[in-house]
Order: sequence, then C-alpha cells, then structure tokens
Amino acid sequence: MGTFGRRLLLAVDAKGYGGVDVVTQREWQEAIRRLLEEAAHVAGLDWDQWVTQVGGDSVFAVLPQGASEPALVDPFMRQLESGLRMFNRNRRDEAWLRLRAAVHFGTASPAANGFEGRAPVEIGRLLDSRVLRAALAAAPEAHLALAVSATVFNDVIGEAYTTIRPQEFREVRIAEKEYAGRAWIRVPGYDVERLDLGVTGPGAEGGSGGAGAAAVRPRSTPTAPGDTVVHVINGTVHAPGAVFGISK
Repeated sequence: MGTFGRRLLLAVDAKGYGGVDVVTQREWQEAIRRLLEEAAHVAGLDWDQWVTQVGGDSVFAVLPQGASEPALVDPFMRQLESGLRMFNRNRRDEAWLRLRAAVHFGTASPAANGFEGRAPVEIGRLLDSRVLRAALAAAPEAHLALAVSATVFNDVIGEAYTTIRPQEFREVRIAEKEYAGRAWIRVPGYDVERLDLGVTGPGAEGGSGGAGAAAVRPRSTPTAPGDTVVHVINGTVHAPGAVFGISK
C-alpha cells in the first residue's frame, strides 16, 4: 500500500516556447529556475527541500510537508511576477518570458517515477487548461497568469490569509480530459473579469464567478442549518414513495 500524504504543489509553463530560437529557449530555461528560486527565498520557502521535475520550459514542484500555502500564493507569486517583469525589460516582445502557473494542495505521494495521486494530475489539468491559456493570451502586457484550485482558493484566499483579495480572481470551470472542476484565475495588472476567455454560454469553461467566489464551498462541506439545497436531475427518476418539494 502506498504512503498517503497531502502536499502543496506548484506547476509553471512558458508561453510560446516552441516558437522562439534556441538562444532564447536557453535564456528562458535559465531564467525560469532562477526566478523560481528567488521567489521561494523571498517568500520564506525552503527551495532546497522542493522536489522538482523540469521539462525545458516547464517545472512541476512538490513542496515539503508543512510548506506555507499563503506564502506560495502571495509573496512568492508577487516576486515571481516582479522577476519576470525585470527579466523582460528591454527585451523584444517576441522574446518575453510569460508564464502560466498553477497552485494546488492535495494527495501526492512519492512513487517510482516522481509522485502519484490525484493532485499531480489535477494541477497539470489546471496548468494546461484552455481557459488559463486564454487568460494569458488575452492580456498581452501580462507576465504571469495564475490558476489556483478550489481547495487553495477557499481555504487560503477566501479566508483572507493573503493580501490578495478574492475579487482579484475569476471563477472558471475546467474540463480537461478526465478532469472536471472549478478553479480561480488571476492575471496581475488586469481585471480578469474583463478578459475574453472564450465563454460560449452560462456554465461554459471560463464562466464568471469573481466577486462572490469566496462563498463557494467544496462538495465535501456539510450543509449548514438553513441552507437551501437544490438538486437538478436530468432524465427519468424511479423513486416510488418519494416526496419532492418545489421552491417558488
């Protein structure tokens, strides 16, 4: 039986890596690792204890047990965005290093080839989601676009453990391969609610939920007295003897 554990995870990936020359690719690779390490130092996170998997323009990191979620979401991301801005200063537009980043907290245990569990898969879906890519594409002057999972948003940002306000995030629905869930997106320097994320209709990926998003609770949260519970059922229901209420 594998070892069960919940860990804090970070994933980053560069936009447009395959479209730049070899010299720029080398510069980006060196800058990504340096900027991540600098941001970890500023945020008080022990970089030497991170387990990282590097793939050219991408980095997947599992932080040590007990690592601070607020530190990763707030001072780390602020320093990372600042470092990217400094790196890109005086560089031609096509050589800008622009990153997508995702933060998640969930089950991840050491395995033969990295880590196993739901969280590594889920953070990969957040990072590669169409909606996060669209957010960075829709903000041409942005250096960073961040997605955080529902767990991180509700427990860290929604509970005011950071200086970043919940209103700076936009709630979206992620549907990638076998993963479907909610995430919250922030693009420093932009009103993310105004960005065109390719929304096609209510409930579509990229659907808005921003200012009121702090009220969203995970599915596992118990229903409190006085709460209204609504179940939407599609199709025929076989329930002899059941009583259904109708709210007007």
